[in-house]
Amino acid sequence: MLFKPGLDETAKVAGDRLPGKLPGEVAAGGRRRLVWIVITLLIVGALAYLGWTALVRTTRDGGRKHSDRAIPVLAATPRIQDVPVYLDGVGTVRALNTVTVRSQVNGKLIAVNFTEGQDVQKGDVLGEIDPVIYQAQYDQTVAKKAQDEAQLANMHLDLKRYEQLAISNAGSKQQADTQRAVVAQQEALVRADQAAIDNAEAMLGFTKIVAPISGRVGLRQVDRGNIINATDTTGLVVITQLQPISVQFSLPQQQITRVNAAAAKGAIEVDVFGNDGTTVADTGELIGIDNQVDPTTGTLRLRAKFPNEHFQLWPGQFVNVRIKVETLSQATVIPTSAVQRGPLGTFSYVIGDDDIVTAKPVTVQQQDEKDAVIAKGIALTDRVVTTGFANLSDGAKVTISQNDQAPTPDLAPQARQHKRGDRRGGDGERHGRRGKKDQNQSGSGAQKSGSSSGGPKARP
Repeated sequence: MLFKPGLDETAKVAGDRLPGKLPGEVAAGGRRRLVWIVITLLIVGALAYLGWTALVRTTRDGGRKHSDRAIPVLAATPRIQDVPVYLDGVGTVRALNTVTVRSQVNGKLIAVNFTEGQDVQKGDVLGEIDPVIYQAQYDQTVAKKAQDEAQLANMHLDLKRYEQLAISNAGSKQQADTQRAVVAQQEALVRADQAAIDNAEAMLGFTKIVAPISGRVGLRQVDRGNIINATDTTGLVVITQLQPISVQFSLPQQQITRVNAAAAKGAIEVDVFGNDGTTVADTGELIGIDNQVDPTTGTLRLRAKFPNEHFQLWPGQFVNVRIKVETLSQATVIPTSAVQRGPLGTFSYVIGDDDIVTAKPVTVQQQDEKDAVIAKGIALTDRVVTTGFANLSDGAKVTISQNDQAPTPDLAPQARQHKRGDRRGGDGERHGRRGKKDQNQSGSGAQKSGSSSGGPKARP
């Protein structure tokens, strides 16, 4: 037998590549896979084209319906009125007068005649110091004056005698003049005694500690029974005047001219707001403007006085303040909600006679939370949109609702939600069908597996 190494090597290599398959079978299988891939891509492309076409048609139809539907809005007409111009600031409530009540004499505190937080009037006795020593000093000065007055009366009698003797030349004129000088000295001594009495009486009066101003007392600093001195820094109590009360606040230095111009015309009205920042707690007037600007903050300090009848303001409280500097006479006013802002500035939607809105640029002179003063751009006969801007655009058709009826929501979001629901329903259907199909396939597979794994097949 002859040995052919070339044929054996070729067969070996072919056997290593595809064991059990011939080269022709391998090529046919590759062509079949390529055909299936091409068919699958064509089907996916066709389905994508159909879906895109349906989406474009639905969007076009929905946009056409949306443009034809009127948008519900609320509208308002401009009004003419006098509008006050305010400058806003932040300030601190401060008492007009605050007094630390101290004793003017030293001694033992024997009585406290007030309760903490009580309203007191000027002259009320707040405390009492033991007056025994000062009463004794007063009595001593009174007695000393009485003694000197008795001596003065005797000296007056001697002076009259010496003067009579001098007139009749029975006595020396020098002696009369000397007696006259002695009387004058005694009179001066009596006046000094009266001054001592007044001083002793004042010291005795200081044993009663009285309120120097009307106001509200704070917490007691010294209890009864303690020795208090005139040099004590804490004092007995602090009295703070609450009615009227002042607020010190600041404004930017750029507003100095407007404030001075308003002050030159008369009293300036000032409002202070409560804790909510919107309710006016009290109204007062400006009483003082500082004479220089704070260089560290660039602000000017001002002070206003308020009656504070209901004790809405309390010393040390932070408050918002507004000061009225002028009044705009016969100004055009619209609701603040009607003013919109865009890339080119402020504008408002104005409704025409055919209920078609037009975006008109407006110039806002000033505005607050409720009203806006329009300097230019709005006529008195215009109607401006105040609510319903969600789907509003220039040239859109609107329908005006009543003021007590809020605009109904646009139907476009509901339609989109409905379509999403349909889509979800379709997905649910597809999932349900797929689940049934999988269940059927699993059932059939189980039947097949059951029949194949059952008892031995019957032989024919």
